[in-house]
Amino acid sequence: MGVETWEFGRTVRRWRDRVAPEAVGVPVGRRRRAAGLRREELAGLAGISADYLTRLEQGRATTPSAQVVESLARALRLSDPDRDLLFRLAGHAAPGPDVVPSRIPPSVQRLLDRLSHTPVVVYDASWTLVLANAPYDALMGETTSLRGLDRNAVWRNVTRMPSRVVHTEREQAEHEARLVADLRTTASRYPADRALRRLISALAAGSPRFTELWDADAPPAADASRRKTVDHPAVGPITLDCDTLFVVLDDLRVTVYTAEPGTEDADRLALAVVLGTQTVPS
Repeated sequence: MGVETWEFGRTVRRWRDRVAPEAVGVPVGRRRRAAGLRREELAGLAGISADYLTRLEQGRATTPSAQVVESLARALRLSDPDRDLLFRLAGHAAPGPDVVPSRIPPSVQRLLDRLSHTPVVVYDASWTLVLANAPYDALMGETTSLRGLDRNAVWRNVTRMPSRVVHTEREQAEHEARLVADLRTTASRYPADRALRRLISALAAGSPRFTELWDADAPPAADASRRKTVDHPAVGPITLDCDTLFVVLDDLRVTVYTAEPGTEDADRLALAVVLGTQTVPS
């Protein structure tokens, strides 16, 4: 076991113990004994398995990916210096300004915390999933299990992966064009990002539709409507307002789904969230 591997696990464990559960939205019961986060709680917040986190903390899992390190740093609410230290302990250079950022800064995290009952998903500038909250998963389906290219919204759309969002053929084509155009802009801003180049190569190799849109280099159609209909398997179709907010300094895309209060859609959305987030007593 290398010194860095052992120190990475020990550091994660120490920082896990210092995080107050209520500070990261974890309910605190009266019988709780742990002052910090339980292992399964941190694993859930970071989108990894509790078994993998156990192996990381015990030094039995080596070389965690940069994505895992970023997810742990985000779940632990680390400061920038502590985040950089965690990357170094994992054997990675901390992401610099020439790399697509996937960090959620504390100010944006506080915003997300205040939207804890509203479906919200966060993507980086390559449209790779950074974070989806529990109401979003309740509305759209589980995101934790997504791996590799499946975490990328461009890939999921140009390959027409199954989705609960209902689009006409024209709406889908225009949505794909907007995503590819935004990715092209991202590629021009981060020409030195090797992971981004690999993503674009994989998209081109795996999707003729992506290649067609990329080569066309045409401006995307205007987004005529912010409305989306989601066909939920338990409550049926829900028509929602879908607003994507761009966090300029951190190059993030935050998409929020809401419904007009007092409408049938609002009732269906509330029911979908309850059905998807409620805990059944054992």
